[in-house]
Amino acid sequence: MDNKYIKPIENLSIGKIIEVDGSRIIAELDPAISDLSRVFAGENYPIGQFGSIIKVHFGRRSIYGLVSRLRMKADYQLEKGMPVASSDERIIEADLFGEGEWRKNEDHKFDLKFERGVATYPLPQQTIYLTPKSELRFIYGGAKGAVIQLGEHVGSGGVPCYAEINELLGKHTAILGSTGAGKSGTVAAVIHSILERGEIAEHQHWHPQIVILDPHNEYGKAFPKHQRLSTDEGSLKLPYWLLDLEESLSLFIGKTEFAATSQSNIVKNALITVREDAAKQLGLDKNQLTVDSPIPYVIGSAEGLDHFGFKGGARYSEGLIGAINAQRPENKDKKQHEDFSRVIRKIDSLLKDGRIKFMMDNWDGEQDPLPIIVNQFLTQKTTVQIVDLSGVPNEVAGVASAAIARIVFQLKVWQTETERQNSPVLLVCEEAHRYVPNRGEAQYEAAQSAIRRIAKEGRKYGVGLLLVSQRPSEVEATVLSQCNSWIVLRITNDADREHVRSVLPDSMSGLTKMLSGLRRQEAIFVGQAATLPSRVMIRSLSDDQLPRSNDVDFDKGWQQKAMTIEQIEAVVTKWRYQSKTIIELNLK
Repeated sequence: MDNKYIKPIENLSIGKIIEVDGSRIIAELDPAISDLSRVFAGENYPIGQFGSIIKVHFGRRSIYGLVSRLRMKADYQLEKGMPVASSDERIIEADLFGEGEWRKNEDHKFDLKFERGVATYPLPQQTIYLTPKSELRFIYGGAKGAVIQLGEHVGSGGVPCYAEINELLGKHTAILGSTGAGKSGTVAAVIHSILERGEIAEHQHWHPQIVILDPHNEYGKAFPKHQRLSTDEGSLKLPYWLLDLEESLSLFIGKTEFAATSQSNIVKNALITVREDAAKQLGLDKNQLTVDSPIPYVIGSAEGLDHFGFKGGARYSEGLIGAINAQRPENKDKKQHEDFSRVIRKIDSLLKDGRIKFMMDNWDGEQDPLPIIVNQFLTQKTTVQIVDLSGVPNEVAGVASAAIARIVFQLKVWQTETERQNSPVLLVCEEAHRYVPNRGEAQYEAAQSAIRRIAKEGRKYGVGLLLVSQRPSEVEATVLSQCNSWIVLRITNDADREHVRSVLPDSMSGLTKMLSGLRRQEAIFVGQAATLPSRVMIRSLSDDQLPRSNDVDFDKGWQQKAMTIEQIEAVVTKWRYQSKTIIELNLK
């Protein structure tokens, strides 16, 4: 690198600093600038673009700032209560983020040594400069260690944007953006980049473990060679006995904000009984188990039971329903039996609901299926496990997602340190506002608890979290605040933008001003996984690498013929039986 790059390039000077406020500077643009661009070494440099980088010189050192605002000086003066000038002067605002020093390398050429953070602050009246693209390559190329490519830095002339894997995945990341901004495509780009790392010779022994909670059946198209677990196809198994106490109460009682204490105690006591009985049958020490231990048990049947738990003259005694009956009073006071009957009626309705057959199949009472259940989420067969929850009713979606998250986390907790180090897991939580909302809805309480624990403790056990949401203001704040990196696409809603601003580092909050104007697949990338705060164009994927779009094309759709009565009958059949896989039924 020639020594000339150490000296200020006058053709790239654009103004002088008028205020330094911590890590934020405000500068007045040179009044002689008529066009918002400069040309240097055959390259065009736009002035004042959101996310572009300016610098201040200190000999061989430079301080770098990210442009966050460009406005008229009169607006600034009015805001400060100063006399308003009548001229057309403009000011530029930037957030300082790092320093660089030019040093000679072994070839006696100059290289830029860039570091995040600012130790030396500029002074008012110092000149600010646009940063040469040759210099940007040193700054943007500073990612070290294990990295994946997210895309390209906007305005850098095609310089790749890299993310450090351990920071991106191990310390949790949020992908946020409005509908249509490109969130699903960004998730797919991240995962494809992870998988493609294994195609490099030095990483041939590359075995990621990624579990995607997919509420809209989008990701099967993007990863067709990987495993898709679906309720429609019967490949997803998440049996009731796998649920812990909190999840069981949510399922069997249908918890409301005012959980029925008496019903909770009934279910808890029954669970203890049936788990202890099953433990003896499987040769396990019941004294070492708890009500939360994943011990398979028989649920029984409520078919033909009367209000007092009798069937054929005798009180029913099989499985969980039998354990509930065993707690009933001996009298036949209907009021005293109401709580018991209500719980059993709820269980009976669950057993008859074909939509949740994947949860309600009775245990056969013989082998221990727990290792097989766990293996469907963490298998050596494929690196990506897509859990299609599109067919799961909303009232049990929270329980199902909680159970999956807890299975992944608990396995890591009980592994040895070596096992943990050798098999970290990434949990992708699409539509995070659905499973961990900030509203405190009881039906999502179990999911909130499970994912909140991963957010707080997952990094210690090798469980990374990738939260994805189009409504960041509706995601539980505790979970979102645990993310250390953010990929934020276009956000048009004021409340969502304000919420994002509140969780970003203070020095980067100014970037939220540009969120509403980002293009599709364009994002702000900030946090520990980013070399520096960046405006990034996410990498392009081929159509077969992209998730399925759920958008309906009205123009093409209305060019087709209307449905026939036979087609409507087929849809009605699936509707009635709550199953998308029913093709033909003998209804005689």
